[in-house]
Amino acid sequence: MSEDMSLKNKKAAKKKKKFEMPGAFAILFIITVVAVIATWIIPAGAYSKLSYEPAKQELKIVDPHNKVKMVPGTQEQLDKIGVKIDIEQFKSGAINKPISIPDTYERLDQNPAGLDQITTSMVHGTIESVDIMVFILVLGGLIGVVQASGSFESGLLALTKKTKGHEFMLIFMVAVLMVLGGTLCGIEEEAVAFYPVLVPIFIALGYDSIVCVGAIFLASSIGTTFATINPFSVVIASNAAGITFTEGLYWRIAGCIIGTIFVVGYLYWYSQKIKKDPKASYSYEDKASFEKMWSVSNNNSSDIFTVRKKIILVLFVIPFPIMVWGVMSQGWWFPVMAAMFLSFTIAIMFLAATGENGLGEKGVVDQFVNGASSLVGVSLIIGLARGINLVMNEGLISDTILNFSSSLVEHVSGPIFIIILLIIFFFLGFIVPSSSGLAVLSMPIFAPLADTVGIPRFVIVTAYQFGQYAMLFLAPTGLVMATLQMLNMKYSHWLRFVWPVVVFVMVFGGAMLVAQVLIYS
Repeated sequence: MSEDMSLKNKKAAKKKKKFEMPGAFAILFIITVVAVIATWIIPAGAYSKLSYEPAKQELKIVDPHNKVKMVPGTQEQLDKIGVKIDIEQFKSGAINKPISIPDTYERLDQNPAGLDQITTSMVHGTIESVDIMVFILVLGGLIGVVQASGSFESGLLALTKKTKGHEFMLIFMVAVLMVLGGTLCGIEEEAVAFYPVLVPIFIALGYDSIVCVGAIFLASSIGTTFATINPFSVVIASNAAGITFTEGLYWRIAGCIIGTIFVVGYLYWYSQKIKKDPKASYSYEDKASFEKMWSVSNNNSSDIFTVRKKIILVLFVIPFPIMVWGVMSQGWWFPVMAAMFLSFTIAIMFLAATGENGLGEKGVVDQFVNGASSLVGVSLIIGLARGINLVMNEGLISDTILNFSSSLVEHVSGPIFIIILLIIFFFLGFIVPSSSGLAVLSMPIFAPLADTVGIPRFVIVTAYQFGQYAMLFLAPTGLVMATLQMLNMKYSHWLRFVWPVVVFVMVFGGAMLVAQVLIYS
């Protein structure tokens, strides 16, 4: 009897192991290999690309064979080459990336990637991602120093006492703020900075890793999905489509309100569920390792919330609103943000090193290094994901996929047209996870198709938003893997939680698009 039970247990263990989802690095490696194989199968091709040279006040046209032609930077020239965009959009810098020129796609000689591209693309992708990687490493160092100072622990003890009985209110406020950040300025990559502040708090309040990612990444992504004035998605897409971003604004505001209600309600349902039964958590099997990684409890430190600890926490929090202000109004990017965070880190290191029970110079430096090293894996994930896009671009298959996609919606009218386009953008979101990148590549191609079926171009922009971001909740080529790696969460656990959100975006978004088509056509 005991032998039979032992045999059954072994079989059950093997079965469980067989269906276990690979980790983040393994998934990205597999996708890189698939991308390399795709460059051998998918025909190569390219569109001519158009950009503006401000120094010469000329338009630069690069054809599929990389031959360069300079023409006067005038509206007449844009009209002549069939680009229905105001020349001021180029001169003002609103469009600062090369855009695809409609009806210029050409088949090219195949340019398949070699086996060496599997590794070289990873290296080159990492090099191209160095700005965000440095930012993450600085952030990790900051976390290490603040945690070692004992400031987190003392501050959390004070906070949990004040929020007892109203724990979800913090989730609600964070989610709403993240939605606002997403809809106004696309604060998704930058949202990685908020995990060190909020995750220890969420743990202290009894929540799991799913709630942490939901309140930060998911909420900010919902905001970007229903972006109102986000310059990195809806504004640049509208410019590339030849319209102003205010067209369709009221529809997007209404969608953002409904999206916010949905994501907050979903988070409330899930958080209440795990409050009643912690074992109901989708990531319960990793609960111990997650809390060990992010919990700030330390029995060796004093619980007294001293003046020095309060100053350290204030200095820790201040950079985050400054970062949001810089991104929204000053055009900051990761090098500037990294330098700003490093300035505050140095001030905190000085406070943590000196005084009674100070860590000393060597102590704070060691803690900075340890904190930075803990996020090396997150940094590498971002570089590996970027490498996948490099493989497809250098293999000349991205434009082929774009051209094929546009052919699917030709000669199709009305609601069918917009639903097919939504699905197309959903899959293009996997291939081109950059919102601004997909906008400048696809809008000049797809926006003119709106004219042929008699619907406003802003409906195409809205379809691009809904489709791409529904995919970016899932796509390993986007920010998902870096986020999950940071919290040591399995991809399978995330999929279990996020699939209803993807369905909501596609169904609700599709219904909104069909309503726009019926009203304006």
